[in-house]
Amino acid sequence: MNAEPAGHLLTPVDQEAPRRMERLRELGLGDHPDPEFDEFARDLGTTTGAPFAMVNFIDETRQYFAGLHAAAQGQAANALAEPAATSEPDRIMARDHGYCPHVVVRRLPLVLDDVCDYPRFAGNPVVDTIGIRSYMGAPLIDRTGMTLGTICVVDREPRPWGRPGLELIKQRAAELMRLVHRREGIETAS
Repeated sequence: MNAEPAGHLLTPVDQEAPRRMERLRELGLGDHPDPEFDEFARDLGTTTGAPFAMVNFIDETRQYFAGLHAAAQGQAANALAEPAATSEPDRIMARDHGYCPHVVVRRLPLVLDDVCDYPRFAGNPVVDTIGIRSYMGAPLIDRTGMTLGTICVVDREPRPWGRPGLELIKQRAAELMRLVHRREGIETAS
């Protein structure tokens, strides 16, 4: 990982991105909205009480929210991602915005009760432009060992996610991967 001069961390170098894109194409994921993933994100947001929840696939330059839940549709939803020409929230965000690229490269869940408590993450553009104050995400690790993306929830308020949140986000990531594997015609153990 490289350090940015202003004291905040650049988005980590992602050596797997080209292979990830091949795998996502094989699975038919990462470039279009998916109603089942939208439902998953809605349930994740409801379960955690978070206003935003995503199923996120990441390539070399962007993040794509194949599943997206924004509790307050309209202005709040559009504020999460770059402006769209329609009333639907945009599903694309720059790769250097947010925390999911860190989760993908690290291949580990990340729980930030208050991003401002972590100098490494407090300078991320989503803090100033969107007002994100808390984040919880987990990697989506495929049966091939490839990290495809993440599931995550974010809030504009600090949240005490703690260990229960960590366990929940890990469990839900495994659940989503079982869904992906079922679609692929491969049953995996729970």
